[in-house]
Amino acid sequence: MQIRIDIATQMLELFGDDGACMRRYPVSTAKNGPGEQKGSYRTPRGRHIVRAKIGGREAENTVFVRRRPTGEIWSPDLAATFPDRDWILTRILWLSGCEPGFNRLGDVDTMRRYIYLHGTPDSVPMGEPGSIGCVRMRNTDIIELYELVPPYTAVEIVA
Repeated sequence: MQIRIDIATQMLELFGDDGACMRRYPVSTAKNGPGEQKGSYRTPRGRHIVRAKIGGREAENTVFVRRRPTGEIWSPDLAATFPDRDWILTRILWLSGCEPGFNRLGDVDTMRRYIYLHGTPDSVPMGEPGSIGCVRMRNTDIIELYELVPPYTAVEIVA
């Protein structure tokens, strides 16, 4: 299995071992565009793997902070109470870069930048850049993807 994320088209595709496209999902990558530098708030390009899967037993719309469920379930009322939060919901697929000097180690390390595939409120637009570096997905889509991919699944992010 392999995941391919195209920043230009704001699409994630999941390919099976036979190379056939199994699923296609709209996503939202960084509003600042592609880039690998720490503190850039950009989506890193290149070859990655799913290093960790987090939240498999949590309810849809579970709120995560620092990869831990807060006990909150996202709602419009909660969003109104915390209007500036960057919502990480439902499931997390934490990425690790595979290319030393480009997206791994030092100031370009994807994992140390805490770059995830994660759920987001349904009110957040898909198909257009909007995140601070992560790849946002609809909650139903991240649940499905989470169930389909094992840890260490290859992820390629292209611009």
